[in-house]
Amino acid sequence: MRTLKTVLAAATMAALFAVPAQAESRTSEFSVQEYGHITKEDTVTLSGTYRCVNTSPSGRIYLSPSLAQDGFAKGVGGRAARCDGAEHEWSVTINTADTPFHAGAAEVRPQLTSLGSGFPPVRLLASPAPVPVQLVDHR
Repeated sequence: MRTLKTVLAAATMAALFAVPAQAESRTSEFSVQEYGHITKEDTVTLSGTYRCVNTSPSGRIYLSPSLAQDGFAKGVGGRAARCDGAEHEWSVTINTADTPFHAGAAEVRPQLTSLGSGFPPVRLLASPAPVPVQLVDHR
């Protein structure tokens, strides 16, 4: 009887903390324009397209890209994503004051996350490989 309780407890814990087996990133696509633009106002504008299918029970999906260059990275937080299977444009502006971003090679790291009330509250749905971009300085 004790063995059965141990097995049931282990199975319950495994179910609570299991990572979904489905490859949700297969239902998501990202593109990034090959150039990011550094403005006179010390911002970088990045843009591209995305396509996703809503696999979140809460329905709240966010596109959260970050920009990385020379070992420094800065994220922009989350922008609501519309995951209806259609292609949508995205654009973000990153404040670059007091950052080392400069003209030249960099990479964008797109992420698609789900925000819910369960555990864990934030779940990574897709994180494709970093996308190379060239930053153009317009200052």
